[in-house]
Amino acid sequence: MPGEQWQADLRARGYRLTPQRQLVLEAVTELGHATPDDIATAVRRTAHGVNISTVYRTLELLEELGLVTHTHLGHGPPTYHAADDGDHVHLVCRVCGVVSESPPGLVDGVVQRLLETDGFRADVGHLAIFGTCRECAGA
Repeated sequence: MPGEQWQADLRARGYRLTPQRQLVLEAVTELGHATPDDIATAVRRTAHGVNISTVYRTLELLEELGLVTHTHLGHGPPTYHAADDGDHVHLVCRVCGVVSESPPGLVDGVVQRLLETDGFRADVGHLAIFGTCRECAGA
C-alpha cells in the first residue's frame, strides 16, 4: 500500500480518510488489475453496505490523487492498479484471459517511430497487447 503521503493528500484537498476509501485502495493494491466490480466484491468482504457507485467515485478520486491508474483491457470495464506499480505494457491472453506485464522498454522502437513519423507521444501505461500466452500457445 502506498505510504502515509496519500492520507495527507486526501486531507490537504479537504477529503476525509473514510474506511471505504481505505478499503478501495487496499483492494486495488491487493488485486492488481481489477475491475470496479472485482474491487467492490473485495471491499464488501469487510464493509457489506458499500455500493458500486461508491467504489466508482472513490476510484475517480484516487486516480485524481495519482494513487491508482486505469487501463482498458478489451471491451469491458476498465481495470485499475496501484499507480506505484510503474508503467508497464499489458499483455492480455485471448484464450485464458490472464493479464501479464512487461516493461515499457519492450515497445521503445514503436514509441520512437510514432514520435518521429507522426509526432505522436504514446502513453504505454495504457497499452494493451492482445494475443496468446506461452501456456495457451503450448496447449
